[in-house]
Amino acid sequence: MQIELNAMTRERLEQSLAGKPGQFKMFYDTEDCGCNGMLVIRVVSEPSPTDIVFQTEPFTFLCDRQQELLFDDVMRLEAEAGYPAYKLTSDSTLFGSNIRVQDARS
Repeated sequence: MQIELNAMTRERLEQSLAGKPGQFKMFYDTEDCGCNGMLVIRVVSEPSPTDIVFQTEPFTFLCDRQQELLFDDVMRLEAEAGYPAYKLTSDSTLFGSNIRVQDARS
């Protein structure tokens, strides 16, 4: 898998790290949502035992190996101008808009 990032998205993700080490985990959160899940980007300190690293530049991106099939090989993550959210798309799918970053570092 690969995530393409434009300049504004890179800048916003860098701001989300706030100068501290962290990795971005693509995660479908199914807790208390009553649906198939909402895509969120979690900032984590380290991968969990079931996570896979699928990209390391310019940031490290992870996902749980059980959720890997939910994503496409090449995706685009775009920051929304004037709004603290992102949109994840591929050539065939809109994975989500209004995707938020959650800092889950301890």
